[in-house]
Amino acid sequence: MITADLCIIPMGIEESGVGKYVAKAAQIIEKSGLNYQITAMGTQIESDNLKELYEVCGKVQEAVFKMGVPRVYTVLKIDDRRDKENRTLEEKVKSVKNRM
Repeated sequence: MITADLCIIPMGIEESGVGKYVAKAAQIIEKSGLNYQITAMGTQIESDNLKELYEVCGKVQEAVFKMGVPRVYTVLKIDDRRDKENRTLEEKVKSVKNRM
């Protein structure tokens, strides 16, 4: 399972809030069928396929441009672990909590 953290930062906008851009991103990810979690600082996404993950992230970035944003700064962190199965977002969090 590949997990990723996606953060899209619209630049050159007048308002300081970005909720409408996050909502648009979530709609695109939801439509893709990939499992995801919105957090206060980004959106985590799960995928079995790196190409599919990149495609969805690209669609999110393009959608923000289409909302009239002149510049988009994107941070994408990917964890592609292949030595263990079932490394979902939920399982990764559970693993840490079990150690607390």
